[in-house]
Amino acid sequence: MANPRSLLACLFLLAACSSCGGEDESASSSNPTTNEAAVGAEAEVPADGTEAAPAPPEGRAVAIFAGGCFWCMEGPFEAIAGVESVLSGYAGGPERHPTYRQVSSHSTGHTEAIRVLYDPAVVTYEALLEVFWHNIDPTDGDGQFCDRGEQYRPAIFPVDDAQRAAATASIAATGQTLGETIEARIESTDEFWVAEDYHQDFYRTNPAHYTRYRRGCGRDARLTELWGEAAAH
Repeated sequence: MANPRSLLACLFLLAACSSCGGEDESASSSNPTTNEAAVGAEAEVPADGTEAAPAPPEGRAVAIFAGGCFWCMEGPFEAIAGVESVLSGYAGGPERHPTYRQVSSHSTGHTEAIRVLYDPAVVTYEALLEVFWHNIDPTDGDGQFCDRGEQYRPAIFPVDDAQRAAATASIAATGQTLGETIEARIESTDEFWVAEDYHQDFYRTNPAHYTRYRRGCGRDARLTELWGEAAAH
């Protein structure tokens, strides 16, 4: 059983999208929840780190967004018609093959991000931008919700000039809607590095832990405050 004092401190901090070290509600009561940084062991990635995402197949497109903890960004996009897959990963830093351990310890310039593979004949990039905004706090550039630091900064990573123009227009429109300065920025990235397997679809594979984390982080409460009925939970 986890130390009560440690549990209490972790409930207040809820740092790094990670376990609070308490009992895993989906496992035997005799097994403590394991921290995500240790769950995935380095054997899940190549010796030199993570792998870059492949190019999209013909007729498909990708959109890359950073909105804080990538666990919380997958589900809303996977629910959209025309979205074929969502990968969690790392974008925005110059280092190659970054690992979660490196990114979360501020050893790289990356932020946690998602890569949305979609059919542009079914869903537009502009529609995906709306989903992005309604799942983040765009007024906070120093992290998202309880997760603080550069590795949680919100950002849009256009893959071509058309996406960049759409993102620029969307930032201006969002600022007008909220009446506040938008701190989410447009950034460039040469590669999207696919996160370790244990991060993919975490909201599905570890629903109890995910729900506990998301609620404790105050994410949904802040989204409702910002977006009202448009907030995506």
